[in-house]
Amino acid sequence: MTTPPISPPVSRASTSTPRRDLADAPLLVAARGGRPSRVPVWFMRQAGRSLPEYRKLREGVSMLQACADPEMLAEVTLQPVRRHDVDAAILFSDIVVPLHAAGVDIDIVPGTGPVVASPVRTREAVAALPSLEADQVAAVSDGIGLLLERLGTTPLIGFAGAPFTLASYLIEGGPSRNHEHTKALMHAEPQLWHELAGKLADITLAFLRAQLDAGVDAIQLFDSWAGALSPKDYREFVLPHSAKVLAGVGHYGVPRIHFGVGTGELLPSMRDAGADVVGVDWRVPLDEATRRLALPDGPAPVVQGNLDPALLMASWPVIEAEVRRIVAEGRSAGGHIFNLGHGVLPDTDPEVLTRVVELVHSL
Repeated sequence: MTTPPISPPVSRASTSTPRRDLADAPLLVAARGGRPSRVPVWFMRQAGRSLPEYRKLREGVSMLQACADPEMLAEVTLQPVRRHDVDAAILFSDIVVPLHAAGVDIDIVPGTGPVVASPVRTREAVAALPSLEADQVAAVSDGIGLLLERLGTTPLIGFAGAPFTLASYLIEGGPSRNHEHTKALMHAEPQLWHELAGKLADITLAFLRAQLDAGVDAIQLFDSWAGALSPKDYREFVLPHSAKVLAGVGHYGVPRIHFGVGTGELLPSMRDAGADVVGVDWRVPLDEATRRLALPDGPAPVVQGNLDPALLMASWPVIEAEVRRIVAEGRSAGGHIFNLGHGVLPDTDPEVLTRVVELVHSL
């Protein structure tokens, strides 16, 4: 299948916030394949979960309510920057925020995750999916405005869920171990699948453009569940739609990071989708990931990752050895952004994260 057409971008001349001058920020330098002043580090799910100040702030407030409150959104995003001295803030949000904002009946159930009231498995259900307008996520844009006033020289990463991962929630009705309904629909009704994924690509693109117009300095496309697919299925059913999203924000000129879990066999395809930086989970060493991502005549790839989040529960000597190994392996790449191989686990000691940042910066 050819890449779906890219919808025309909104003119940034009249709608967007001027981009901050962060040319020397280590994360942005590394993301562009340059030589930063230090190895940059941030953590997926650093905004929230493990921080006691986050849990206190969120008492009595649902996840979707918190994501729609500009002041709370900004405060939660800032908390790990203050505490850990990470090299980037990641916008406090959730991948289902644009679906909810557009009018999809979806909720985030504590202890479960996103749950859809009516799974989307028919042509009628796909046709009924709404589109997303920028004013429907104005609270997110307002929160970004507050962050740009408070972050100083720390880059802000915006993000969205990739079409496949969003589709898997809509089709399954919630989190799934096997994605059986999703895979069945893909293969039994490929035209319907592409219609659904195309609609979700448009929603994702609108959400990212709203964040970029508000001033974020980089974006990450999360395809959390793409690792459930074979390379063949990924290239046929997923890559065209992720490529549409990544190409659709290319004119902003900011680094585009693409990440999935269990995607070691998909790394070249994720690169081909148009990412500037490919996130790697802990299952593949960074030097091997770099080898898989390299093109014969292209620049050395830029990677992000990839400490196993579970190892943050180990003793410090174990953690230190792993951090040093990963930084050493990352030197084989054109650029390396240190991160976890997935998100911070809720029971992680925040002091350990702070020590990891200090160690990475010292290397």
